[in-house]
Amino acid sequence: MTLSFIFGVLGNVTTGLIYLAPVKTFWHIVKRRSTEEFESIPYVFKLLNAYFWTYYGILKPNSVVVATVNGFGIVLEIIFVAIFLVYAPPRMRKRTAILAITCDVMFPAAVILVTQLTLDRQMQIAVAGLMSAVFSMVAYGSPLSAMKTVVTTKSVEYMPFLLSFVLFINGGVWTVYAILTNDYFIGIPNGTGFGLGTAQLILYAMYYKPKTKPLSSTAEDKGWQPHEPLLDPTSLPQVVVAQEKD
Repeated sequence: MTLSFIFGVLGNVTTGLIYLAPVKTFWHIVKRRSTEEFESIPYVFKLLNAYFWTYYGILKPNSVVVATVNGFGIVLEIIFVAIFLVYAPPRMRKRTAILAITCDVMFPAAVILVTQLTLDRQMQIAVAGLMSAVFSMVAYGSPLSAMKTVVTTKSVEYMPFLLSFVLFINGGVWTVYAILTNDYFIGIPNGTGFGLGTAQLILYAMYYKPKTKPLSSTAEDKGWQPHEPLLDPTSLPQVVVAQEKD
């Protein structure tokens, strides 16, 4: 087992977590039976990106770790786009369908067909790698937008720490993998992602403000302190006490 393989497996874990991040959003959509204000465009392009990374991983020797996690991403993104097609209002459903057919069916099919029929294996790898790197760089528009919002509002409310941390780790792991395998197509976008992840964590440290819960005026008037219980737990009914212990 080589060091590059170990980092590739670690990259599978972190990238898998990123692909799974929107599950809560789509569960909300399914329960509400409406896409509300959510947009389908990010998921259409994440599916396209997953297609090309999987194609690249299949073409390039010893790159199975690239193909596996992005193959998993393809399955998830297809499900996400399908949910949009089911629950979106008519105008968004039509737009999503057109985008999905154009970007996720016709375009990748045309690229794969042309490269397979006209190029040798090395050029096929180069085209797939370039496409993957370009679409990955485009995907970093979202973190940049979040960082701008943080600086403007001086609040990290719209930049979740966990997602920023996972992006930081993911970018770092794949950058190390790229260095070990001398793979510029993986290294450039993930090195960029590592840099943006680092910047997000720095912004988080700069603008994070702990949420405080002020005492009510009634509590202050009566002189209650934050550490003093308002009720004696022994006086509560059995069920309530049990719930508190849980």
